[in-house]
Amino acid sequence: MSTPFYVSPEQLMKDRADFARKGIARGRSVVALQYADGVLFVSENPSKALHKVSEIYDRIAFAAVGRYNEFENLRIAGVRLADMRGYSYDRRDVTGRGLANAYAQTLGTIFSSGGEKPYEVEIFVAEISDDPADDQIYRLTYDGQVADEHGYAVMGGAADVVGGHLEEHFTAGLDLGAAVRLAVKALGHSESGDRVIEADDLEVAMLDRTRSQPRKFTRLRESRLAELLSAPVEEA
Repeated sequence: MSTPFYVSPEQLMKDRADFARKGIARGRSVVALQYADGVLFVSENPSKALHKVSEIYDRIAFAAVGRYNEFENLRIAGVRLADMRGYSYDRRDVTGRGLANAYAQTLGTIFSSGGEKPYEVEIFVAEISDDPADDQIYRLTYDGQVADEHGYAVMGGAADVVGGHLEEHFTAGLDLGAAVRLAVKALGHSESGDRVIEADDLEVAMLDRTRSQPRKFTRLRESRLAELLSAPVEEA
């Protein structure tokens, strides 16, 4: 009788983490950035049908990188949870923190389970309030860890390089145009040289607190995005 192959729990978790990180790094980065009127999401995504950024509820948005089928399942589950909670109790009971905690439990359970592979995804859950100081961005990793981000955050692809550019150039209270240009420039920044990303290769959406409708999520059309990207930069 052969001896069963043994892998220590520490090595097993390391292998699962490496597997998930490699899958996520193959994708393209998503930037979440707080601006004067809400939270902006920018991603390099030529597809017009497969979105990385979506609405979850009135003031809550979802963004993800990694395997599309996996984060789409998470998005759908989040929409169902939010709708059920809002219908059963009150729409004000649906919060970004509550959804982030639910996602964290799901991702953590999948990651620690030996019966299935870990999800190759990272996600943002963002919520805006009437007061900009109360806006929230939660970043969730493949293993269920939750981080409360402030100002800006990046996940997927060359996140360290993109994040370094944002750290150097981000200032609080940017208007929409300045925020879009900063995010796009950061996505095009690399150690080998900067590149220009055209408007038709971008997916841009936002939670806009100035909208009169209860639902604050909106997408920027390509024509409006091109207009913002071509606008002259004002000198300080």
